[in-house]
Amino acid sequence: MGEVNAETRAANLALAWEAARSAGQVTDEELPATSFASSISVRAVMTANKAKDTKPEQLLRSALHRKGLRYRVGIRPLPELRRTADVVFPKVRVAVFVDGCFWHGCPDHHRPAKKRGEFWQEKIKGNRERDAATNIALREAGWTVVRVWEHEDVNEAAERIRQLVRAKSQGH
Repeated sequence: MGEVNAETRAANLALAWEAARSAGQVTDEELPATSFASSISVRAVMTANKAKDTKPEQLLRSALHRKGLRYRVGIRPLPELRRTADVVFPKVRVAVFVDGCFWHGCPDHHRPAKKRGEFWQEKIKGNRERDAATNIALREAGWTVVRVWEHEDVNEAAERIRQLVRAKSQGH
């Protein structure tokens, strides 16, 4: 990054933080002792991360709907298993999970955290282990699991899912 670009970026960032403070979205409060965040700004970013109805999930659902597919959103494929799939086709037993590159350790895009690296490494390792256990439990119960990375082309992913659901509904 060139000198001018770094200065411009720093100025833009300062303006954005000031606008967020003015709008009441960010305050200069002390970091709670119980927080896992390394700073107030990191805490603000972590708090803003949504657990469901993320942009990649919404885009995939829209693409699936355009392809004529109807599905359930945010349900447990197996009620006894505390795992909620992002998109579920109960009749044909297909569960779709949209995985974020950071949170699920994408092999192509995940970049380790620089602050509190060991904590985040363990957190993401745990997420990946839970994903693998979820895949196994659902497959053993007769479900097909589809995992879509947030960076994948949404139309290609939707087409892959459409073909799978169609094949399963025809008994193939």
